[in-house]
Amino acid sequence: MIGTQEVLDTVMAGEVIEDYPDDARGHSCLILGTGVNERSVHVVCSPKDDYLAIITAYVPSDSEWESDHKTRRRP
Repeated sequence: MIGTQEVLDTVMAGEVIEDYPDDARGHSCLILGTGVNERSVHVVCSPKDDYLAIITAYVPSDSEWESDHKTRRRP
């Protein structure tokens, strides 16, 4: 489980690692941050006029991401 504080910390201090300007939900991005016990956390969010929509938050899988959790593994 990813806690609210982890999501907040990721959004406030994380690094944008992917940008999705043409996403069907509107412009969004993927942010990498650090959560509890130094684990990596990914948050996908979409800025709106009056708020920031959090689309999803997850712990990146080592099978899908390189060890830096910034780079997707190639199939």
